[in-house]
Amino acid sequence: MFFQNKYRYWFILALAVYTYVNTAICRVYDYFELPIYWYQAFLSILLITFLSWEWSRLIQPSFSKWFHGDEHINKRLLSFFGLGLAGSIILTIMTVVSFEVFVLHVPMSLDNPLKLTLTYASLITLLFHLLNAVVFYMQKYKSKQLEAEELLRMNTQAQLQSIRSQINPHFLFNNLNVLSSLVMKSSDEANDFIEAFSKVYHYILRNQDKELIELQKEVDFLQPYMYLLQKRFPAGIELKTEIDERWNHAYVVPVALQMLVENAIKHNIVSHIKPLEIKIKANGTAVLEVSNNLQPKANREPSSNIGLNNINQRYELITGRKIEVVKNQHEFKVSLPLIEIG
Repeated sequence: MFFQNKYRYWFILALAVYTYVNTAICRVYDYFELPIYWYQAFLSILLITFLSWEWSRLIQPSFSKWFHGDEHINKRLLSFFGLGLAGSIILTIMTVVSFEVFVLHVPMSLDNPLKLTLTYASLITLLFHLLNAVVFYMQKYKSKQLEAEELLRMNTQAQLQSIRSQINPHFLFNNLNVLSSLVMKSSDEANDFIEAFSKVYHYILRNQDKELIELQKEVDFLQPYMYLLQKRFPAGIELKTEIDERWNHAYVVPVALQMLVENAIKHNIVSHIKPLEIKIKANGTAVLEVSNNLQPKANREPSSNIGLNNINQRYELITGRKIEVVKNQHEFKVSLPLIEIG
């Protein structure tokens, strides 16, 4: 709160000095024919400034309790100023009268000394409360900004969590089907499959809550994942990677490569006669290209684009950037932005 500032006494002193210097330069006391010494004038200004401030500081906590909530802001500030001004005027009258009677030993009067001091007290109280209103509205604005940013962050996290929840079921179902068939054929192959499957699933569970992950980790993750695919489609899928070392520590959204590979398998023929070729490339620019040869299935299901939308939404929420999708007669290519941190 403005009136509770720890540097308030320095501000009061500086304002009193500034006011006295201006009155001395303008010869205010000579103009009004006030018989007063310079130190008496300065001390009276300092005292009125101090009393006006301290009175407002004393009553400010009560107004915070009486008027709370955004709907009472203007009423609170106006009432606070009104009571602050009334108190300042009363204290000023008491101070001036006491000074005249007990220091100057002159009869109490409503002449120039009191009028001049009351004018100063009113103006200084107005200044204090204008500054208080400015500080109050600035703090309110910053508070609203922080609330909006926190709300946006929470909303973004909720959206990301909702998007991530789409990743697992399809992947889990396909691999459990493969595992059930391997158990019937070969225990060794089943064990190897379970080991690769555990690595893949552990990676997904460990990293799906992250916003970004290093490209090198995503590429390493594809090794056990491709083993699972080779068991699903023997000799039916080929993966080629061509990634410049400079991009190994760039970032992508987690599990994006797995989802793009799964998307290619979903929409294309995968067989040893017509192998599906998937290429992952990152060379000169900060873009990771994931492409596959186009050999669409004869009886294709209508595409919902859940996988691509999932990746695109995560990129937009986290980085504000979008993925690019290019499709022609021979190739389907998705370009992912590579994020460089630090």
